[in-house]
Amino acid sequence: MSEKILVVGSVAFDDIETRAGKRVEILGGAATYISLAASGLSPVQLVAVVGEDDFPEEHVKLLSSHGVDMSGLERVPGRTFRWSGVYSNDFSTRTTLDTQLGVFASFDPKIPKSHAAANYVMLGNINPELQLAVLDSVEGAPFVTTDTMNLWIDIALDALKAVMRRTDLLVINDEEAFMLTGERQVVRAAERVRAMGPKSVIIKRGEHGAFLFHEEGTFFAPAFPLPEVVDPTGAGDSFAGGLLGYIASVGARDFISLKRGMLYGAAIASATCEAFGVERLAKLTQPEIVDRLTAIRALTALERA
Repeated sequence: MSEKILVVGSVAFDDIETRAGKRVEILGGAATYISLAASGLSPVQLVAVVGEDDFPEEHVKLLSSHGVDMSGLERVPGRTFRWSGVYSNDFSTRTTLDTQLGVFASFDPKIPKSHAAANYVMLGNINPELQLAVLDSVEGAPFVTTDTMNLWIDIALDALKAVMRRTDLLVINDEEAFMLTGERQVVRAAERVRAMGPKSVIIKRGEHGAFLFHEEGTFFAPAFPLPEVVDPTGAGDSFAGGLLGYIASVGARDFISLKRGMLYGAAIASATCEAFGVERLAKLTQPEIVDRLTAIRALTALERA
């Protein structure tokens, strides 16, 4: 039986421009992508904050229709978090044009009693002090997955290290790993990150796949090759959500389950890139995921199945 995943992070509006076009005030935020990606495999409980008057009920209904428990979504006076960015034509760089934190600036995660016993906790990219508060609010010994970003490495490193000591799986990109450790080589950076506390670390490398560094070994998950990318926003969060959704669905946290979860994450993340925002992710079906899993496995197979 699938186990519950508690996701704490941002729900936002995004303005996104890529070579494929531009979209304004579409549903975004790390917690949104994570929740949608995981919900097709396991039940999700979302904790986030949005504006009292500017967040459409249709977005709540969308997430709810995918089985996401929205009882932890708090509405407060003010404007929902907004982000605006533009990608280079080859998607190698992304430039932030505007960030308006709105109600997210004073986000104080309140974990409902019904959510406190979740078996899996996903700490989205929020202030490490808030991540610590979430960990203090949950019960038992859940499997804790943590995300972070350059800002927190720069201004809240001590708190981040405290979170890492309570983290089972840290999911970051290569730039963040290099900044966190001072190393410029992925293997050495991963060794130093694991020495800071996380039992395992995944280092994402965008279209070049992701590495898992675990006490039992190292694993590489290739990215699903897409003929065309529309919008890569949220792909990393979708990857994490797909991974968590899988391991929660089988109730296992061992090396082999994490490896399989990464392939699910890669399959789901690839779909996210095929349309703006969560449009494609929200329509992704289980047969499509299975087809992509088969294709990803074939990328490294030496013989035909």
